[in-house]
Amino acid sequence: METPAHLVLDRETKASERPGDHKDELRLWLRMLTCSTLIETEIRNRLREEFKTTLPRFDLMAQLEKSTTGLTVGEVSQRLMVSNGNVTAVVAGLLADGLVDKRAALQDRRVQVLTLTAQGRKLFRGMAERHEAWIAELFAGLDAMEITQLFRLLGRTKSSLHNAIAQRGAAGKGESR
Repeated sequence: METPAHLVLDRETKASERPGDHKDELRLWLRMLTCSTLIETEIRNRLREEFKTTLPRFDLMAQLEKSTTGLTVGEVSQRLMVSNGNVTAVVAGLLADGLVDKRAALQDRRVQVLTLTAQGRKLFRGMAERHEAWIAELFAGLDAMEITQLFRLLGRTKSSLHNAIAQRGAAGKGESR
């Protein structure tokens, strides 16, 4: 039997075919990954269709929009958790489109500071409004209490992850002595 096109066979669905093979934590991770992937894919599609842009361009513009003094390529790459090379490639396109400005930093002329142009700021604000509406639409099946509860639980999950990573790092440092 063929799977209908609207039912994407994702990692979580694949794992549910044999639930006894997977612990609850793994199934939870797969569900979180599936949700994240579904949201990201839909946002990518909508940005492409409505604004003829990409998610990396949107994300970079979002970081610049938050800054009043501009950001270096290194600062943007840290915030986006990507390499300087990835940022440089996206910046080149934004510069060519007149959406981003690049100038030498006052304290070090070798360092380039990026800012949104007036045109870039105006375009980003329009995209950000639509982005917020899309996210609200995607979560419309949840009521306010469910959103609050999910937000709280994901906050606890994030804290648990940070603790596990810190413990692993501490254990690794102890072993190297």
